Amino acid sequence: MEIKNRQKLLVILTVTAVALFAADQFVRAPLVNTWNARAGRLSELRSQLARGRMLVQRERGLRNHWEDMQRKALTNNMSAAEQQVFRAIDSWAQDTGVTINAITPQWKHDSDDYITYDCRVDATGDISRLSRFLYRAEREPLALRLEGVELSARDKDGQQLALALQLNGLLLNPPQK
Repeated sequence: MEIKNRQKLLVILTVTAVALFAADQFVRAPLVNTWNARAGRLSELRSQLARGRMLVQRERGLRNHWEDMQRKALTNNMSAAEQQVFRAIDSWAQDTGVTINAITPQWKHDSDDYITYDCRVDATGDISRLSRFLYRAEREPLALRLEGVELSARDKDGQQLALALQLNGLLLNPPQK
């Protein structure tokens, strides 16, 4: 091979290598990135579609659950709602023999659509009475949620226990001020 032909061949190979490198960097890589982004978006849309189909299939059950929650919510009158909670706590105490020491209520305006009624109940009794009291609180049909439970001994033998119970009640569509 002559030197001129070899130089031409090397120049052609170099230009071809640079062109392939440029094509890789400026054409193939953006196309691959676009393709991967599109595939990710399609995967996300498929999962959203599956979740939507599942919600449509569960619509009746979800509506029934929501209607049940609305029925069990505290009454729309704030003082009547307080009385509902106090009556429920008193009923639990009478049925179980627990002594109620204090009830500390507080209204929280979390949203325009609902208000929560936070209530701390301090009670004393033995372990069996307090466990029945907690069971009654859990089974209450009102829209009450147990936020926290603290048990502590009131005597050195642990026969008398103190219970601090944090409850939340739900009042939907609160009255306007």
